[in-house]
Amino acid sequence: MNSEFVIAVHSLVLLAHHPEGMASSEEIAANVCTNPARVRKVMSCLRKNGIVDTREGSGGGYKLCKPPERLTLADVYRALAAGSLAPSWCSGNPEGDCVVSSNMGEVMDSVFCGADHQLELYFDGITIGQMLSRVRAKQQV
Repeated sequence: MNSEFVIAVHSLVLLAHHPEGMASSEEIAANVCTNPARVRKVMSCLRKNGIVDTREGSGGGYKLCKPPERLTLADVYRALAAGSLAPSWCSGNPEGDCVVSSNMGEVMDSVFCGADHQLELYFDGITIGQMLSRVRAKQQV
């Protein structure tokens, strides 16, 4: 998992909460506690995947493309982080004589693919609207 996913989810929950339904990268960055350039990079990816839209000019910013109750964490995960559980390096030597060394990479790939699939299924059951409800519930405690 990467920090871009966390920035994206935080940003989308903020947009769902925002009274106007729209916020600038500067406003989002201040809320997330990161810099606006980083927010713009993440939001650009979300825009390319149809999760947010933008309005330019004074009063412009980012807005959700669909209701928060229909936008899942799996949508965000697929846009930003799908496959990110798999390590970039795997032990062993596929050309080696040892059965462990020559097959470990492929076996580990299948394990991480399975874990990635399970995570996506889990995220599919959580919406941005539910995340906002959880945040609001914390406020009432």
